[in-house]
Amino acid sequence: MPRLSLCIALIGALIGSVAAAASSSPDANAVGTPQSACHVPGIPADVRCGRLAARLDPSDASSAAFDLHYVVMPARALRPREDAVFVLAGGPGQSAVDRAAALAPLLSRLNNRRDLVFVGLRGTGDSAPLVCPRRNEAPLGELLDPDAQARALADCRVRLARLPWGDLRQFGTPAAAADVEALRVALGYPQVNLLAFSYGTRVALEYRRRFAGTVRRLVLDGVLPPDAVMPESFGTDAQAAFDALLAACRSDLACDAVYPDLALLWRELLDGLPRETTLPHPLRGTREAVRVTRGMLLGMVRGALYSPVLSAALPHAIREAAAGRFEPLFGVASMTWAARARRGEFAWGLHYAVVCGEDLPRALAHPGAREFEAHFDALYRTHCDGWPRQVLPPEFERVTPTTTAALLLSGGRDPATPPRHAARAAEALGPLARHVVAAQAGHGVLQLGCARDVLFRFIDVADEAAARDVDAGCLARVPAPPFYVPRSATPP
Repeated sequence: MPRLSLCIALIGALIGSVAAAASSSPDANAVGTPQSACHVPGIPADVRCGRLAARLDPSDASSAAFDLHYVVMPARALRPREDAVFVLAGGPGQSAVDRAAALAPLLSRLNNRRDLVFVGLRGTGDSAPLVCPRRNEAPLGELLDPDAQARALADCRVRLARLPWGDLRQFGTPAAAADVEALRVALGYPQVNLLAFSYGTRVALEYRRRFAGTVRRLVLDGVLPPDAVMPESFGTDAQAAFDALLAACRSDLACDAVYPDLALLWRELLDGLPRETTLPHPLRGTREAVRVTRGMLLGMVRGALYSPVLSAALPHAIREAAAGRFEPLFGVASMTWAARARRGEFAWGLHYAVVCGEDLPRALAHPGAREFEAHFDALYRTHCDGWPRQVLPPEFERVTPTTTAALLLSGGRDPATPPRHAARAAEALGPLARHVVAAQAGHGVLQLGCARDVLFRFIDVADEAAARDVDAGCLARVPAPPFYVPRSATPP
């Protein structure tokens, strides 16, 4: 699921570096899929990169064609299992091809017996990319100006519409699920184990609803079911995560002793904006004048909430910002932008094609009025102006019962896909679905130390009931990181 407002993304582009341009890859038994051995930076072994000829409108054989890129890490066993692991990334806007190097260590045990297939969903990576131009050298003041952002996004939409694959109505969840099935058929796998993250979980649920017989196991990390309407959920869930942070600080002796008035400082900070300050340009290092607005502040805070380690520094950063010193908050936000940059080029065109075309038409006319809710609703309604809308199937929001085991993972401190969404999906999937909450995790549970063993056992075991009952207790025992307290402020 999207993680930051457009203003945050534009700064993220300053620190971004394009990830490995490894295409995708197929199995040796693939039908009609050009493929070759290749090297993906960060993966020591050679893999197979390939592309599948796909149609922009999967139901129309005469529609424009594009190449769906993917990467296959072949199983190391002499007699591998026939059911591969298909990996779908989130956003919407990330390509699993760009995430392959980062995810490979997590999946190494699975790769002993099963092929790993990293799918570059349409609109991401090299799969008919919907990427907006970077503005790396622009002054910070221009990058953070809301009117300049809106103009840049509108210009990007016009440019994307001129591409050979520029029918933006075709970039959504139903078409992405159809691509995954076409790839499975082309690669010759009778069944697949779906491993999906964030927005990729919505694609996985749509795929399972339409092609249930081909799904052996389903693993959803940070669940965004089809009835979770973006951007409505962006603001609601970020607000809940921030309120929980304030409550956690109040209940922590060290945090409450140093920041006893944190909620008041937050309110004073918001009420004192906009505010002029200077901040270092992420590329040039020179200090530049910046007008800090409410939207900029909320975007930076929401980004930090994705990681409990970073959010532990928010009380200090908020206190400093309230005193006019925005460098700590800017520094925390920069770490989230740098992390995103390491994941590869983020396709903001796809992000808005999905959110504006698929979700915003279903959003409430009058969302919540609290700061995060009001900001993200207004932001997306402004930026979605002019984006085409999709025609969704009537059953789109329906999650159907599963006949195979499903594992749903949630971080209790996740500001984007909190447990409430996975709980609804698990109930709809039925008794073979299990929902595990890592109370102290943020956005992404499988990155936790013991998660790779839970994942391996869940997919590797043959029996459905045994898979559902795999011991995942270690995830609940992950502790919360301590709040950052400057040594000079530590009570005696």
